[in-house]
Amino acid sequence: MKEAAWVRRALVVEDQPLMRALVADALRHAGFEVHDRSSAAVALADFDEIDPDVLVTDIDLGRRPNGLEMATIVHARAPHCAVVFLTNYPRAGIAPGEGAPAGSVFLDKTALETVADLVAAVESALADKPVAQGPPRADSPDAVLDRLTRTQLDVLRCIALGWSNAEIARRRESSVRSVEKMVTRTFDALGVNHSPELNPRVAASQLYVRRFGMPTEIG
Repeated sequence: MKEAAWVRRALVVEDQPLMRALVADALRHAGFEVHDRSSAAVALADFDEIDPDVLVTDIDLGRRPNGLEMATIVHARAPHCAVVFLTNYPRAGIAPGEGAPAGSVFLDKTALETVADLVAAVESALADKPVAQGPPRADSPDAVLDRLTRTQLDVLRCIALGWSNAEIARRRESSVRSVEKMVTRTFDALGVNHSPELNPRVAASQLYVRRFGMPTEIG
């Protein structure tokens, strides 16, 4: 049985109403569930309830905390949340990458020409970086494991242990929704989530055991 699909959530924080509306509308048309806020304070107050996959924010929000400060707080609370900064250089007084969470994407408002550019920046921030494990072994049925990130491999180990999503969330001290997203991404990367005749948890576990052997519970 295929796992239930999830819709990616975007939190847009922008103090200019027109820009906020334009960004939110663009992401909705790209398939995101969008929540928009006018200040970092309000966004942070609602953050846990929204549980976004990506934060899209201006740096200069007209008041403190600014976008960089908010992103630092978000990264500490939810390291899985991607970050995209929309800003005008040099008015914001910062160069790309300065004081921002690792992996953040910067998009200059003055250089933004199309909606596609915005969506591409968001997708870039969301994209996982695979673990470097050398060239994939095309002749091995478990070669698809080389596509997984370290986090996905850890989730796969938990699945091979027979843990439910709720148990994985408890053990990792994460939310069930966050685990559901990681599990879905893992199954998609392995190519086991698209056949009604295939149980993805069983198929994924078999791949793990074939490569690494039966996992041992730790902690």
